Amino acid sequence: MKTRYLLALTGALAACDVQPPTGPIITFNSPDAVRSTPPAPTPLTTLTLGGESRTLWPYLNSDLSSTPEDPVSLVFRGQADPRSIRAALFALNGDRSAFGFPNVAPFNCTWSDAIGDVQAGFTQENGWVGSAIQLACGDFGPMRFHVRLFGMGNGWTLGGAHFEVLIPGTTTHQVLSWELAEQLVTVDMIRSGLLDPSNPLGQTDAINASPFRTIPAVIYNGLPGDLRSVIGGPAADQTADVPIQNDGHATVFNVTGAAQQAAGTVLQDFIVQFNQVIPKPFCASGPTDVVLVQGPVHLTETIQTTASSYSTRFHATGQLTITPVDPTTGSPTGASFSGLVQQEQASAFSDTGASASEKLSQTLVPTNGSTSQLKTILDVVTGGRAAADASVKCGT
Repeated sequence: MKTRYLLALTGALAACDVQPPTGPIITFNSPDAVRSTPPAPTPLTTLTLGGESRTLWPYLNSDLSSTPEDPVSLVFRGQADPRSIRAALFALNGDRSAFGFPNVAPFNCTWSDAIGDVQAGFTQENGWVGSAIQLACGDFGPMRFHVRLFGMGNGWTLGGAHFEVLIPGTTTHQVLSWELAEQLVTVDMIRSGLLDPSNPLGQTDAINASPFRTIPAVIYNGLPGDLRSVIGGPAADQTADVPIQNDGHATVFNVTGAAQQAAGTVLQDFIVQFNQVIPKPFCASGPTDVVLVQGPVHLTETIQTTASSYSTRFHATGQLTITPVDPTTGSPTGASFSGLVQQEQASAFSDTGASASEKLSQTLVPTNGSTSQLKTILDVVTGGRAAADASVKCGT
């Protein structure tokens, strides 16, 4: 059972300024295939808890393939409606000092709705299920805890949780720890009062990889020493990417209480100034094809709730200036050109079902007029359709 509440953390991260990295740090998948009505991912594993069984894929992803992106680290059973979990977490204050978390940022955060990419989980009983409800403890940047909830019906909800840092000059987050986020959610579910007093927590067998994924060295080396210690990483700067700690087990929450969702409308509206050297996001000529991307990206999200329904609408738009640069010096190697980014998301969760979708379009318009474009679509309706399409068009 996971009850490691970081009792030695008092005083850690009292001053935790993440240093901006140098050099190309963001990589993009460039999908060139289309997946529609995809098959079940592999491998599947069966969990038997409290006399009930579910067969699931112990990972999450954004393209409905068998390629894992995040691990499933949370399993809620009983009165496990994601709306109730959200409402209970929202009601908590940020003081976790009784459980060993220091009463400083980012550990004294409070919960809100999150802006984040849509993902999907899978069970044999329900098929693909989208992350209709996403939660964040902490602001969009510089650091936050991020949770996605996947309501599987019949008293089961799966979750993925991670602690992450916003890469300076971008809209992209880098996962730093799976374990730290799982521990914080465990503490808050205990504080929520929703758990079975006689049997609040459990733990699955090892169901996913340990460790899982890595932190690029250029990002890791910009983290302060206290933060490196908290996430279980080496103290010294690294030349190779650093594995992200994950014990492979998911925490099981036996939920016997419920919290009522409040009705209302919440708007998030802000601008992120992009200013970072990155690999050319698609249609690159090779690993040294890097660009400096600059300009504002406008993000807006509207969350609407009633006593029983939850829905979100998200838009991100940006008109960016892109300059080819030498990856070793950062000096321009060609004329600047325009880049356009558009992203839309919609999700809904009610007593009658759930859905989550995302559309992304990135367009490069070089000075020779030879436009290149990347488009991706993810659309998941619980118990219904599930499609993930992607296309890349490279100008000539």
